[in-house]
Amino acid sequence: MAAAPCVWLAFGFSLEEAAGEPGPGPGPWRLEAGPEGISRLWPAWSYVVVDTGAGLEVRSAGLRRRLPGWAEALPSETHLVLRSPAAARAWRREAALSGALRDEPAWSRELPPEPRQPLPLLPGGFATPRPPFFTALPAGLRARRLVLGTEHALALGAAGEVFTWGGGRHGQLGHGLLESELQPRLVEALAGVPMQAVAAGGWHSASVSEAGDLYVWGWNESGQLALPSKALAEERAQDEGTGAGSTKRTPCREQLTTEDAAFISIQAFPALLDLPQELEVSAVSCGSRHTAAVTRGGELYTWGWGKYGQLGHGDNISSDQARRVEHLVAKGLRVEEVVCGPWTTYVRVREP
Repeated sequence: MAAAPCVWLAFGFSLEEAAGEPGPGPGPWRLEAGPEGISRLWPAWSYVVVDTGAGLEVRSAGLRRRLPGWAEALPSETHLVLRSPAAARAWRREAALSGALRDEPAWSRELPPEPRQPLPLLPGGFATPRPPFFTALPAGLRARRLVLGTEHALALGAAGEVFTWGGGRHGQLGHGLLESELQPRLVEALAGVPMQAVAAGGWHSASVSEAGDLYVWGWNESGQLALPSKALAEERAQDEGTGAGSTKRTPCREQLTTEDAAFISIQAFPALLDLPQELEVSAVSCGSRHTAAVTRGGELYTWGWGKYGQLGHGDNISSDQARRVEHLVAKGLRVEEVVCGPWTTYVRVREP
């Protein structure tokens, strides 16, 4: 019996909206795929690169360009880095979208045949989709995965350690301080707890332990850590005062003043996040100001900034609590992977 097919669904800000055109709505909408489906994708704000099984393809509003010969992508709004078995090269975004990859690249680096690690990792360092495009790593750091935030980076070590560096003004490095780090530094609060996955958002971070525990730290302005957010509580209180809010229970205005200590704007140390029913997590991804986690049972939980429907709950309400995406449960869809773009959430699901 053939396995049920996998498809990619999307919630939130669409490529059409990025181009100033009417979009398909908050979602979910299905990403068009060929006979071999879409195995991987790498989103930017205004375009996405997908692996169709027959090669990479860059998609923007009403535009598709094949990228023959390339295996992986690292996109940004200024440049697109592509990697083949033999080289990594960067072109300006406009050149990638217009198909002008025969032009002189903005950056190029030849690669040895082995070892091959997932982007942004490259032999001896890592790539970034903006100048200077390549940064060396200390020779003693054996990283098996590396992820990039807006101003910071996380590396997952060979034994499950987490190293962070870069900008730290929002606590996104997890060292208990709001200072930057020029070199990778071990997150001591997680020492002794082997991790299997790491994620970096705009100014927040997350990791998943081998036991399925989820840790979050950094900026919580939009509830992206699923910790109590004063800004969201004030917004809900104002909406309730005007009759425009949801029916959720929220603190009244007087409570917001007297209970400020209960709210968290910056979490500078990793915090263990308990999902409902003590569910175990298999994967996590961070957008600019929202977060999504997949449980080992194939359910999707999201929280944080929801203005464009990127949380998948059928509304544009932000949340500082982890909420299950009920639409996927109702359709009997098992979630296998989640990738957050800046304002969008892409989910690979297996249909019943």
